[in-house]
Parts: sequence; C-alpha cells; structure tokens
Amino acid sequence: MATGNGSLHIKEKIMGKIYTRSGDKGTTGIHSGIRVPKDDIRIEANGTLDELNAVIGVVRSQLPAEHPWQEDLLLIQREMMTLMSLVATPHQRRENNPNRLDDNLIGWCEEKIDKICAKTTDNGYFVLPGGTPAAAFLHLARTVARRAERRLWSLHKSDQLPEQALAFVNRLSDLFFVMARLESQGQGCPEERWKSFAYKSKRKKDGE
Repeated sequence: MATGNGSLHIKEKIMGKIYTRSGDKGTTGIHSGIRVPKDDIRIEANGTLDELNAVIGVVRSQLPAEHPWQEDLLLIQREMMTLMSLVATPHQRRENNPNRLDDNLIGWCEEKIDKICAKTTDNGYFVLPGGTPAAAFLHLARTVARRAERRLWSLHKSDQLPEQALAFVNRLSDLFFVMARLESQGQGCPEERWKSFAYKSKRKKDGE
C-alpha cells in the first residue's frame, strides 16, 4: 500500500523493519544461529524472564524518580538482560558469549534482602498480595520470578545453565517479597494476613 510519505521510506532504510516474517512458521532464532520452535523450553524460559523484566519496569514507574530502589531495580533489569542472553545460548557455545553475570550478584541480593528484613516487622504469617500499587506489582514480580525459576530448571534438565543464573532468579523472588512488605509498611498500608505459619502456631500451642 502506497503511503505517499517519502520520510517513511527514509526511516525504513535507516532503522529497518521491526517485523522480519522469519517467525511466521513457528520457529525463532537463538544466540547460536539455530532456529527452534517457539514453544521450545528455552524460548518459554526467556519469555518468562522478559515478562519479569517488564514487571520490574512497571514497579519502577510506580516509584518516585529519586527513590533509592530505582538504582537497584535498574541494575537488576540490566542483569536480567545478561541472563536472557545466556539462556538463549546453548551451553556448548556459551563460552563464545561475551555477556557475564556479575560475580557478586548473589551476595548483593542477599545483602539487600537482609537490610530490608531488618527494617520490617516480624513475618510469621502468610501475606495476601496487595498493598500500595508499587507493593502489588512487587508481589506480581515475585510470582513471575518463581515461574521463571521453574522454567529455568526445566531447561537445566536438558541444557545445563550456570548455577549463578538459577540462584539469582531464586533470590529475586525473595527480594521482591521483602521489598513489597517494606513498601506497604513504609506507606502505612496494613498487610492483609491469611494464616500464621504452621510451625509458629505449633510452637505457640506447645508453649515454646
């Protein structure tokens, strides 16, 4: 269809078209140049990581620009992109991929979790997801991180992933959970509880 807009043709030459038609038959390319089915577990895992990264972006949009978590969440988003590149590369060719997760990433996550936990009230109960908009999206990020972790373990069975990658996504779900709690508490938004943890209820009953 003719557009009658010469500038559009110039833009296409500079940027290229966003669509390639190469995936119309149900396959997509991965880092090594191999094409795999779009429902391949590697694509499913990376798609879930991409979804998680998008939710993190929504969380950031809910926080003030000067919020101290902006820098942390941006760092996580960048590491997520690195992780997606590694997941897209079969392990036999991963040495040729220049992208690497930060060596201190797991320790960094655990340090953030510990510092946030020190600022929150004791959590002896199951929390209903919700709270402030930012807290609610952090809970959503937590659940998507859990799903991403399951998909990565499924991929790991057939194509080994770096242990650091699996641990990183596991820690992220914990980090987002405590972030959600602190965000709600910091904004004076009471947490809605479901039930106390069973082991704590037993201790109370036994008089411990």
